[in-house]
Amino acid sequence: MSPKTEELLDEFEAERPGRKLEGFPARMVAVLGAGLSLFAIFWVFQPLAPQVYRPAFLAVALLLTFVVFGRAKRPTAADYVIAVLALLAIGYAVFTPDLVRRAARPESLDIVFGVASILLVLEATRRTTGWALPAICLAFLFYAYFGGLLPDWTQIGHKGYGIDRIVGQSYMGLEGIFGVPLDVAATYIVLFAIYGAVLEFSGAARFFVEISFAAFGRSKTGPGRTSAAAGFLLGTVSGSGVATTVTLGSVAWPLLRKAGYPKDQGGGIMAASGIGAILSPPTLGAAAFIIAEILEVSYLQVLVYALIPSILYYVGILMAIEADARRHAVHGLDIQTPGVLKLLARWGYHFSSLFLIVILLAVGFSAFRSVIIATVVAFALSFLDRRDRMGPKQVWEALVAGARGVLPIAATTAAAGIIVAVVSLTGLGLKLAGLIVDLAGGSLALTAILSAVAVLILGLAVPVTASFIIAAAVVAPALVALGVEDFAAYMFIFYYAVLSEVSPPTALSAFAAAAITGGNGFKTMMLTCRYTLPAFLVPFAFVLAPKGEGLLLQGGLETIAFAVVVSIIAVIALGLALEGWLKGEIAWPARAIIGVAALLLLWLEPTVTLVGLAILAAGLALHFVTRRPPSEPPTDGSERFDRDQADESSPSTFSRSSSASA
Repeated sequence: MSPKTEELLDEFEAERPGRKLEGFPARMVAVLGAGLSLFAIFWVFQPLAPQVYRPAFLAVALLLTFVVFGRAKRPTAADYVIAVLALLAIGYAVFTPDLVRRAARPESLDIVFGVASILLVLEATRRTTGWALPAICLAFLFYAYFGGLLPDWTQIGHKGYGIDRIVGQSYMGLEGIFGVPLDVAATYIVLFAIYGAVLEFSGAARFFVEISFAAFGRSKTGPGRTSAAAGFLLGTVSGSGVATTVTLGSVAWPLLRKAGYPKDQGGGIMAASGIGAILSPPTLGAAAFIIAEILEVSYLQVLVYALIPSILYYVGILMAIEADARRHAVHGLDIQTPGVLKLLARWGYHFSSLFLIVILLAVGFSAFRSVIIATVVAFALSFLDRRDRMGPKQVWEALVAGARGVLPIAATTAAAGIIVAVVSLTGLGLKLAGLIVDLAGGSLALTAILSAVAVLILGLAVPVTASFIIAAAVVAPALVALGVEDFAAYMFIFYYAVLSEVSPPTALSAFAAAAITGGNGFKTMMLTCRYTLPAFLVPFAFVLAPKGEGLLLQGGLETIAFAVVVSIIAVIALGLALEGWLKGEIAWPARAIIGVAALLLLWLEPTVTLVGLAILAAGLALHFVTRRPPSEPPTDGSERFDRDQADESSPSTFSRSSSASA
């Protein structure tokens, strides 16, 4: 393995959350982590009963979590004790086959282990994601226990449930801790995490950034386009918006800075590019797998739903990049890298496994088998370059990395399962849906706005997967009750759950980008929000527009074609209104007119579309009549830029010699 590859792996390892272990703890985590990954692979070919597989997976995952995550630099004696307790408490569910049947009448030992399991899941979630989600879970548990004391006017009261019923629902059945969210983590997500680790170790991540540089880096808007393309491709490896932003930033920020981007704009582009990968096929975020399970459709169908919205997202990002490149006198860079065709001819095989996943899904393979086959193919392709050949050591490390990557999600989904259990036990979902509909006065538009705000507020405190699960239980029913198709309602919630990572006031991806660029966190956050605003508005078309289902590739060909073409025009118009640049600055009156036109176009109704197009034409005409030509920035042409010399403090890890041979 080359020094560059080692450097790449060191960066990924440095970004991986949790303790950096050595000695016995490291060996134990490696053995158990690899074993957990192999257990998940074994399940694909020899399925176990859900009441056995899910708790068995969680038992090992929690044990690893308490060793890997903690405030101290090394695991303490208390960590090992808690880890063993987790193994015993969750393991009790594995070795008690009739536990589900007696959920309505738990025995004393069931209650003891159930309470212990709930507390241990909350502690694991606290260690991996912070206090917010455990606090929300505790609030729901208190609601289940004390809900009988709530006055009638609250409209969410119930008869009240004892510890036995709460434990029975949360621990002993398949609707709580061991419910669908955990099942998704223990099947889809861990397998895709292993696949991402194999891509990382096989040199694919390096190639993805290299091809992005080669394709876009030399034009005036090339550095920004490179960031967007690299973020999309790297998202297939990390599966996380924040992680993609951090990984992207280490190589893209020196490029953006050298091209002339200010710190805040560069950070905004990186954050927006990083979060886009979670919204885009072929490897969406974890919540997409949960959508497939809830709707009982294939993962391929969810990819179909996401295709056009993801294209619209990147159209919006590219509009922002085009405007900023001209406003801030950005110049192109002559990057020292082989050409696109040479890179594709030499290392283009790294795309094969991504295409293979989609092909296998299309011909009827399950998502599980598709990703396993793609992982094997990615491993085999590593042997085409002698520097990236995956020997036993690299395969072992990939298995361990896959398991470590799923630990926070396993804890999060188990904790979210507690909330789902309480909602199911108390009927809270239908009660809150009724409240939202009543508050909105039966208006679908207002209900959609309230739903979006609710999901964004949830996303301020909890991870994307958890906020989606909670919203799916308590918000989606309100949209469905007003006639929204279930697939549109869940995709609406999915998009707002993901976009919470770039939403004020927390905006984790934006603050991560600001930390890399040294920019102002608040300004970076607001710019990221501006860049992604089209993505905040497009989901409303899913649920409000008469032909909105066309954006999810549902309905007739005419509906789909109309929705796609008009929405692309709408997003371009929205980008013009937000960025205020088209062959020069767009004055505010013209921007306002163009913005109104964009909103009308997003309504996706033929008559309104004609009105929107007329208003758009008027806004553009006003701009071109009144605009002043932009002053040309003083540039000396394209600046040569060797990424290896971009920044001594942030060396590129992706430079590759064009003369390398297998």
